[in-house]
Amino acid sequence: MLDILVLYYSQHGATRELARLIARGVDGVPGCQARLRTVPKVSSVCEAVEPAIPDGGAPYVERQDLIDCAGLALGSPTRFGNMASAVKYFLDGTSGEWMQGALSGKPACVFTSTSSLHGGQEATLLTMMVPLLHHGMVIAGLPYSEAALLATQTGGTPYGVSHLAGSQSDRPISEHEKALALAQGKRLAELAVKLAAG
Repeated sequence: MLDILVLYYSQHGATRELARLIARGVDGVPGCQARLRTVPKVSSVCEAVEPAIPDGGAPYVERQDLIDCAGLALGSPTRFGNMASAVKYFLDGTSGEWMQGALSGKPACVFTSTSSLHGGQEATLLTMMVPLLHHGMVIAGLPYSEAALLATQTGGTPYGVSHLAGSQSDRPISEHEKALALAQGKRLAELAVKLAAG
């Protein structure tokens, strides 16, 4: 079985829900299984540490998850057109894996959630791709052959699936967003299978 790492940070739950849908898309591809992981919050108090296991949701990611994965879906809510600091902090600590080439040649995709429709979804997705490109990953977007990409009135971009959460982060994931998340997971897993067969 090929492990596809679905790694995310979520503060209000929307990015976590996208991650779960992407994982379902991955799990639908024969020979692939999703490994859901999250990153801890970054504390403004340097002495504070997160518990070893989160209270709820996916376990925290470990470096071995990166090494073991055959593909990576990386998700973060938008923070001023960029990924959340928790995701950036984790990625900044992966120079050892970069030097080993642990992710080189593996497929990757990105996903995000914002409060407003023009809240920086595409900028966030593009900036999340940059460290993955430095790792030598093969970036997989969402093609317009996915009908929901042309029909959506909420989230969804060719750079990766996105969600419009609303100003109170209480909007449910739309049917188009669900379809795109499932399609993105499936596409990532299928690429991983093809690349692994090499």
